[in-house]
Amino acid sequence: MIIDHIFAKVQANKKSVKNTERHSRSIVKAVSWRVLGTVDTILISWLISGEIAIAFSIGTFELLTKTFLYYFHERIWNTIRWGK
Repeated sequence: MIIDHIFAKVQANKKSVKNTERHSRSIVKAVSWRVLGTVDTILISWLISGEIAIAFSIGTFELLTKTFLYYFHERIWNTIRWGK
């Protein structure tokens, strides 16, 4: 009986918790992922071009554009219930 009561309470709590993330969490995730991705892009650009200035130019541009793209991609996926 006590276990059934605890289980029911846990299930009720799960239903009351939203399956969404706050915008601030999505922003931090986007920035941390893009920093890692940008380091990768800079290294690849440097290996291909042989020019560190070109590599940083490509990396900087890529950091800005893909951070915004990831943020909106994350927010859209957060509205989709599939797999939650």
